Amino acid sequence: MISINLLAVSIAAITAFILGFLFHGPLTGKLWMKLANVHPTGNEKFKDMVPQMLWNLLVQFVTAFVLAVVYLFASSSPYIGGKGIFGGIILAFWIWLGFLVTSSSIEVIWMGRNYKLWLFEAVCSLIVMVTMGAIIAAW
Repeated sequence: MISINLLAVSIAAITAFILGFLFHGPLTGKLWMKLANVHPTGNEKFKDMVPQMLWNLLVQFVTAFVLAVVYLFASSSPYIGGKGIFGGIILAFWIWLGFLVTSSSIEVIWMGRNYKLWLFEAVCSLIVMVTMGAIIAAW
C-alpha cells in the first residue's frame, strides 16, 4: 500500500489556499481586478464568498493529494532529479507546464480570454504548484 503523508497534503493545500488569497487580495488584488474587469460595488460580504472559498479549499486538497501520489511514483525518475524538495519543485513545474498551462491556454486561444489575465493566473498557479511540490517532497 502506498503511503501518502496527509499532514503534508493538508499543509500544502492550506498554503495554496492562502497564496491564492494573497495573490487575488492584498498582494496583487488590484492588478487582478483590473485584468479580470472586476469592479467592487462595496456591497460584497464575506459570508457570500464562503461557499466558493470552501470549494476552492477542496480543490486545493485534491490537487495536493494528486500531486503527492504522482510524486510517490515519479520521485525515482531521473527526470525530476530524485527525491527531496528540488524533485518536488521540478515535478510540480512539469505538471504545471504540461497540464495547467496547456489546458488553460485553450481559454485564450478559443474563448477570447484576456491573455494578460491568463498570464497572471499562470504565474500565480506556478508559484502555488511549486510551493505545494516543495512541501509535499520535504516530508
